[in-house]
Amino acid sequence: MDKDEKFMQYAIKIANKGKFRVMPNPLVGCVLVKNEKVIAEGWHDHIGGLHAEQMAIADAEVRGISLQGATAYITLEPCNHFGRTPPCTEALLWAGIKKVVIGALDPNPSVRGGGLNVLQKEGLEFKTGILKESCEGQMEAFMYWCKYRKPLVTLKAATDINGRIDGKKNIPAERFSSQKSLNLVHELRAESMAILIGVNTVIRDNPSLTVRGPDIGPRDKPIRVIIDPNNRIPEDSKLMNDGLAPTLLIQISEFDKTYDCEHVERIVISESKEIEIAKILDMLGDRKIQSLLIEGGKDTWMRFLESSFVDKAHLCVSNMELSGESDEIFRKEFLINAGLSKIKDIKISNDIVTLWKK
Repeated sequence: MDKDEKFMQYAIKIANKGKFRVMPNPLVGCVLVKNEKVIAEGWHDHIGGLHAEQMAIADAEVRGISLQGATAYITLEPCNHFGRTPPCTEALLWAGIKKVVIGALDPNPSVRGGGLNVLQKEGLEFKTGILKESCEGQMEAFMYWCKYRKPLVTLKAATDINGRIDGKKNIPAERFSSQKSLNLVHELRAESMAILIGVNTVIRDNPSLTVRGPDIGPRDKPIRVIIDPNNRIPEDSKLMNDGLAPTLLIQISEFDKTYDCEHVERIVISESKEIEIAKILDMLGDRKIQSLLIEGGKDTWMRFLESSFVDKAHLCVSNMELSGESDEIFRKEFLINAGLSKIKDIKISNDIVTLWKK
């Protein structure tokens, strides 16, 4: 690993300090280097906060360090437009940075190439593409949405040791995953801008689909999306009444809205009897949702898998055996048949979590 890769690797590491908090902005890290030593660092910590470059410059100012002639290592191309903060290109020029090393170019139309062009015109030295794949991988959902204008889809499923997902029929599912595995679920929720389930899961489990544990900062809470073609969602369910996050009901025709709370929105996505998964993703993409977590149940998992719209999956297999007569089974072959490949096994307490990717 050469010096450019070493400093970019460090920028990637500190970018992760904004995890869960920066959406819909991407994770970005910046380190400022002089005489081959890091003299300041910054990251995009939360939506509305300083960008990574601005935080790094502020870090140097607080400690009385001159940045004249320094090199900036940034995981993403600096912005050159006014948003919640001034352009980062202006901050770099003002600070006296002489060279900029960039990991990934920004695919966002409001930025694309603009930051790099400004730096070139001002005579700064620059390099691009340093650890490009690692930088892009860290901001995967952002990159995906910019390219396809629809969310990156992650499926989360949990089974007992025999692949069963239910015990007794028509009652809330037994808890069989470990607490550490449940903590991982909340991290997946925190990494998502929307969480989707089918109405049968609402009827059976009455979930709240909120993030508990990870600090998501001031960003918007994940939107809760329910596939409910025939308006079967219980009026007294948590999702309809708690007001904890926006709730979208995906339906096939207009239904009575008299009991809906302010946080509930009904969306007619299809005029046919079947709800098309592609139309759901297009609708969410139009709302700038970059990442979608599919939490269940089996019918919903299979809809997405059979439509070939699952990009990643987390399958948690417990060493416990469910009781009861339910024959609901979910197996890894369903993921393989949908074009996903296993990339990693993680042992968490008594569970085995396998990570899959298309």
